[in-house]
Amino acid sequence: MRNRLPSMMSLRAFEATARHLSFTRAAIELHLTQTAISHQIKNLEDLLQVKLFVRNANMIALTEAGEAYLRSVRAAIMEISTATDRATDQSDENMLTVQCLGLFAIKRLLPHLHDFRAQHPAISLKLRTIQSFENKFHHDFDVAIWHGSGDWAGMTTEKLADEEVFPVCSARLLADGAVLKSPDDLDHHTIIRTSSVILRDEWPFWLETAKTSEMKFRSEITCDYMITSLQAAIDGLGITLGRSGVVGPDLAAGRLIEPFSIRARSMFSYHVVWPARSSDQRKVQVFKNWLVKRVGDALQSDLS
Repeated sequence: MRNRLPSMMSLRAFEATARHLSFTRAAIELHLTQTAISHQIKNLEDLLQVKLFVRNANMIALTEAGEAYLRSVRAAIMEISTATDRATDQSDENMLTVQCLGLFAIKRLLPHLHDFRAQHPAISLKLRTIQSFENKFHHDFDVAIWHGSGDWAGMTTEKLADEEVFPVCSARLLADGAVLKSPDDLDHHTIIRTSSVILRDEWPFWLETAKTSEMKFRSEITCDYMITSLQAAIDGLGITLGRSGVVGPDLAAGRLIEPFSIRARSMFSYHVVWPARSSDQRKVQVFKNWLVKRVGDALQSDLS
């Protein structure tokens, strides 16, 4: 069995060059000379016995073999980097890795985090935001904030608060003369929907609560993340379905308004989550207790 392993420097030089398609920019990123980058690439090509780049005048491009090799190299570098971070964090008893959905982090966690830092200055925080649970590295945390039913295998969970869903839009939409006095008026507006695999589209559920379940939206915009849907609504593009777990700050600031007094209790909500290996860690329990009290109480106060 042949055992041919390139150096990590050669792999990093290759990945950076492939990303920038420039020896010069790769050299700047890695604090090397352009000659050194070229040397690392040549060593790698000699080892593989294939050409990774095609050089034409002042431009370079990946070969077919280079593109295939890049996919594996990039994944390997990411995995090594993640494993290194994990090992380093585990050796630091005061480092707490918190994973959080990006929208919740922006709207709910960050505005309150100064309070946690003031109360527990000895705990260093590493915040990792995600948009999906599909990434194979998504369990690499001490404690997390997830959205769903609360039933995740191998995880201990505690609900932060119940959640309600209801239409929201920009005040400018109504200022322009649009009519939005009852749910039936939605038929004359653009509806913004979210196709996220985590934050499910509960428009049909709300329409059923509002007793207009037969309504078919004539004009729609579909966004892949709720943060995009909310921003589209703030910019006056249409009406989206807000969640009490994240729209409270925008309602309070007047960036969004709630045109109807009809809310539906969602089947899902935000939970604080931690794996079994974190259960006995004091820093995890300290953060969990703070989160339930500080953020959970804020979420509870935004319910109708």
